Amino acid sequence: MSRSVLDTPVSYASAPSAASRLTRVLAHPAAALVGILLVSLNMRAAVSAVSPLLGDVSSHYGLSATAGGLLTTIPVLMMGSVAPLAARLNRRIGPERVVALALLTLVAGIVLRVLPGTWALFAGSLVLGAAIALLNVTMPGLVKRDFPERAAAMTGVYTTSMIVGATLAAALSVPLEHAFGGWAGSMASWSVLAAFAFLAWLPQLAAAKRPQTAAPTGTAAKVPGLWRHPLAWQLAVFMGIQSLLSYTLIAWLPTILTTQGMDRGTAGAVFAVSSLVQIPAAFFVPLTAGRTDNQRALVAMMVGSMATGVAGLLVAPTAAAWLWAILIGIAQGGGFGLAMAMIVLRSGSAQVAAQLSGMSQLVGYFIAAVGPVGFGALHQTTGGWVLPLGMLLGCCAIGLTAGLGAGRKLVLSA
Repeated sequence: MSRSVLDTPVSYASAPSAASRLTRVLAHPAAALVGILLVSLNMRAAVSAVSPLLGDVSSHYGLSATAGGLLTTIPVLMMGSVAPLAARLNRRIGPERVVALALLTLVAGIVLRVLPGTWALFAGSLVLGAAIALLNVTMPGLVKRDFPERAAAMTGVYTTSMIVGATLAAALSVPLEHAFGGWAGSMASWSVLAAFAFLAWLPQLAAAKRPQTAAPTGTAAKVPGLWRHPLAWQLAVFMGIQSLLSYTLIAWLPTILTTQGMDRGTAGAVFAVSSLVQIPAAFFVPLTAGRTDNQRALVAMMVGSMATGVAGLLVAPTAAAWLWAILIGIAQGGGFGLAMAMIVLRSGSAQVAAQLSGMSQLVGYFIAAVGPVGFGALHQTTGGWVLPLGMLLGCCAIGLTAGLGAGRKLVLSA
């Protein structure tokens, strides 16, 4: 059985001191919740902040469209590449220290990205992508450990916070560019949010350092046969497909609408609505997932919402664009929250959650990285949207198959 930081026995030789009382306050679930929320605000903000500024950054350095696109693709690839390392670090140094290390790395990556030279631009993207990968893998295990009875609800809370951070970054990037006199100041400003989250996380480090009894033998062991388990692959593929669909439509939805005759202002407003409806979906879908024996119905609802929105773009892109955008936004926010919730719900302990998260995100983000590039290549080859959108509908079918398997009432244990 997994332990929270609150239920591990602690032995003191004398009456509680001021230091021990302070440690207990810092270890309170409310303090952990605040820390988790502030950390999760940073888990997409630095990536989302680039898209509105991509034209200015590309013009400044003379980047081609392909090179400019790499600025958003590199972090996604790093999220997959670094996931196995994150799981090992969790077992070796503990999740509190991994989160602290990730936040410091995130600050370094954001700052590095705005230093002079294209090498710094791309190196910074690599570094911050690695930092986000550490957080992606670690957070499900922390939630499973510290909130075992409310793991699905807490997953909804932190995934909602992630989307809020991404939405704010996208909305504020251009105003911050005007305020700071350039794109570099705008992109660098997100290091302040990451630094603040690090300071807010320090109490969790203090709580982790207090005397604890030794962990039972084997609690940090790897899950045997994880990479051969059908459930683990179903979770990984479901996460990958929903991420592919989400990243692809984030990148291309405004372009699809404008090429079909919609003016840029209206297309931007439609895209904003799609982003906003992700927020309530990311909260309520995981919350509902935690109250059901299995999540197959939710999987069908999320995939169905996405498929309907994509099919709408295919047959009547501008006639009901607002409806398609809302359906796609619900599927993006709810689908991501559902994938994260199922990782927690299918895990028998915090250690299993971290390892299952690592595998799911290694596979999932490599799948996701193919989406925007492949979609663009199909559009360039065919000159239209029928084949690219048809590809997304095919991906919906794959996601539905994997999700129905992942939604079964099964638990993986070490």
